[in-house]
Amino acid sequence: MTKIKHLFIGVMMGAAASVAHADQTRWVSDDLHTYVRSGPTDGYRIVGTVDAGEKVTLLETQGDYSRIRSGSGDTVWIRSDELQNQRSRSERMPELQQKVSELTTRLNNIDSEWESKVSGMTETLDVRQSRIAELEARTQKLDQQLAQAQSQAREYQARLDTERDDLLMRYFMYGGGVAGAGLLLGLIVPHLPRRRKRRDRWF
Repeated sequence: MTKIKHLFIGVMMGAAASVAHADQTRWVSDDLHTYVRSGPTDGYRIVGTVDAGEKVTLLETQGDYSRIRSGSGDTVWIRSDELQNQRSRSERMPELQQKVSELTTRLNNIDSEWESKVSGMTETLDVRQSRIAELEARTQKLDQQLAQAQSQAREYQARLDTERDDLLMRYFMYGGGVAGAGLLLGLIVPHLPRRRKRRDRWF
């Protein structure tokens, strides 16, 4: 009677545990290729193995063991610490590879865009440097022309000053000559003999 009672309690606990953990997804640890048993203790016989990272369904937990349904549909017991809540690496690998592929494509596009921008910037810089060189050459040429114009202006100014001095000298000489001639004439004229007036005489 006692054994039947204990068996009934065990069944009821198992049923309650089954309800509590029904259809919960777990994954076998990525680091394990572990054995599974026919019952929830180390005393039960080994009935097979599950692959590391395999996706299973958690049905119930008793002590250190959990009852799971494998991908093939078998219901077996496995140590609870050999299960994990995160997806296995093998299951995440395609998604990770897809992300790596997308990131690689984006990186390549970024590289292409950056190279295009750098190329455009380099071309723009070359054009600007060419324009700067052209402007510097034109500025240098204008400076030379300005220096030549200033030199010619100084030369023309010197010639103009010389001609002005010559003209003034000529004016002075001409004025001096006129003044001298007038003075000389003024001195000579009073000493010239006067012509006597003819008188009409009747004989």
